[in-house]
Amino acid sequence: MHTLVIPGTLPGLNDYIRTERGHKHQAAKLKKRIENNIGWLIKQQLQGIKITEPVIISYFWVEPNRLRDKDNIAWAKKFIQDAFVRAEVLEGDSWKHIISFKDEFAVDKTNPRIEIRIHIAKEVQPCDFCGQVVI
Repeated sequence: MHTLVIPGTLPGLNDYIRTERGHKHQAAKLKKRIENNIGWLIKQQLQGIKITEPVIISYFWVEPNRLRDKDNIAWAKKFIQDAFVRAEVLEGDSWKHIISFKDEFAVDKTNPRIEIRIHIAKEVQPCDFCGQVVI
């Protein structure tokens, strides 16, 4: 398992849509800036890790409050997964490369963050009783 922690929060879908409606080139700039910032964190925390096998990704979204809807928050995984591909941590973000992902949420006023755990799919054990993968 590999872990990346992004301090703070990322723009949600509503933020991105608002930016795009203002000017589509601004939305592209926003996406690029966010992916570059995540890319720096990837270089610092994952230090050259390259994963060629299918993965399961778990996201732990820690917000400073409950003002944003969970689906609005979790949309930012698009930025994160694209940054993983750009940094060559993952070969791609298609169905072939990412088997599934899981989202969990919490509130911490003093330490908002996003914790991302990348699990190699073949290393994850299914439950003996139900067959479900528990991460």
